[in-house]
Amino acid sequence: MADAAPVDYTDLTALFVNCTLKPSPEVSNTQGLIDVSRNILRRQGVTVDEFRAVDHDIATGVWPDMTEHGAASDAWPALYERVMAADILVLAGPIWLGDNSSVMKRVVERLYACSSLLNDAGQYAYYGRVGGCLITGNEDGVKHCAMNVLYSLQHLGYVIPPQADAGWIGEAGPGPSYLDPGSGGPENDFTNRNTTFMTWNLLHLARMLKDAGGIPAHGNQRSEWDAGCRFDFDNPDYR
Repeated sequence: MADAAPVDYTDLTALFVNCTLKPSPEVSNTQGLIDVSRNILRRQGVTVDEFRAVDHDIATGVWPDMTEHGAASDAWPALYERVMAADILVLAGPIWLGDNSSVMKRVVERLYACSSLLNDAGQYAYYGRVGGCLITGNEDGVKHCAMNVLYSLQHLGYVIPPQADAGWIGEAGPGPSYLDPGSGGPENDFTNRNTTFMTWNLLHLARMLKDAGGIPAHGNQRSEWDAGCRFDFDNPDYR
């Protein structure tokens, strides 16, 4: 089936950020689902990067480098370089109390901290990239968590393809987690289908955007707006 891929994806790059609460080398159920998507990408020759956010000293705050605002240390500036090197970003994490993990929220906050930076065309920095999410847990909340992540990513400038999320939840907790023996998670057809569709849709849209040179730079350039250009906005002050 891999040989039937419609185009070449080997120049694309992807980053998975695992927002588990478990530091390495503890077993992460979220990692188990990441592996499904990652393996599809690698079969297509995509360069894949990944990290567990909890393994890094990511400071709390909404500035690009929190050491400039009182933090003793901050791993985010180096991690941000890895974010910007990726055509595809997938945020993945567990459900706790029906919501995204605190680690996921911190990662989204730090992505937001850099959202005012601009690319060479004067657009917001994340333009021209695609985003998706993976959610795991043993309690309800997959769609709620996915809505929050995908809204956040598109608000920051990422393009969200159709079917851009996938997840797995076992029996309403406490119950088995995704990688627990007998959970049924790795064999679940619904989860496997959605994860596969998500991965391919990310690939297709990333390919389209890269071939098009990103989002057209007209009507969305912060640098031009600040210089007074209004892109046909009917503002009496500029008549």
